[in-house]
Amino acid sequence: MNRFRTILATALALAALAGGASTILADDDGVQRYAVTVTNLTRGQILSPPLVIAHDSHFKLFTPGEAASAELAALAEDADASGMMALLGTLPQVFDFELGGGPVLPGEFVTVEIETRGRYRDITVAGMLVTTNDAFFAGSTSMLPRGRSASLTAIAYDAGSEGNTESCEHIPGPPCNHPMVPATEAAEGFVHVHAGVHGGGDLAAAEFDWRNPTAYVTVRRAD
Repeated sequence: MNRFRTILATALALAALAGGASTILADDDGVQRYAVTVTNLTRGQILSPPLVIAHDSHFKLFTPGEAASAELAALAEDADASGMMALLGTLPQVFDFELGGGPVLPGEFVTVEIETRGRYRDITVAGMLVTTNDAFFAGSTSMLPRGRSASLTAIAYDAGSEGNTESCEHIPGPPCNHPMVPATEAAEGFVHVHAGVHGGGDLAAAEFDWRNPTAYVTVRRAD
C-alpha cells in the first residue's frame, strides 16, 4: 500500500510539473492583458489621457539630452497623441498601444488595458501636463509582473520644443485654452527634467507648480 501511495504521489507531482510547464509556455508565447493605472500626483496640473505602450527592450520614446521627435513634441505641447500613435503603428519594437479615455485630474486615476506577448515585456506611459508649454510625464517598467502587480513613478520632462513662457497665449490647458500656438523662439532644443512653473507669466506657481514625481503607475495582470 505504501508503495502504491508513493507511485501515486510521484505521478501527481509529475502531472503538476507538466501542467506548470505548459502554463509557463502559454505565458511566454500567448497574448497577455495588463491593466495599467495612472494616478495624478500633482495638486494643480491636469494630465492628458495617458498613452500606454507595450514594447520590447529596444524601444525608446525619447533620449534625455537629445531633441524630441516631432511626434513627442506634439504630445508635449498640445496633448496631441495622433502623430505618435501613427508612428508607433509602424514600429516592429511595439506590440500594442492604447490611449486613456480622458484627462486625469489631480488626485484621480485612469486605467488602460493593453496586450503584450513574448519579448514585448516592457511598458512605457506618457502624457502632457496640460497647463504648461511643453511638459510631459513619462515612466517605463521592464519585465512585466507575472501573477502580481508592479509599480513605478513618472517624472515630468521638458520636451525642449517650446520656451517656457508661462503665457496663456501658448498654453492649451485651463485657464488658458490656447492650443496649437507654440512658443518656439526660446526653445531649449533637447529633452530635460522640467523645472516647473515659476509664475513668470500668466500662471500662478502656487496653483500650477509641482514636484516630481508627477504620476504613480501600477501594472497588474488583467486576466
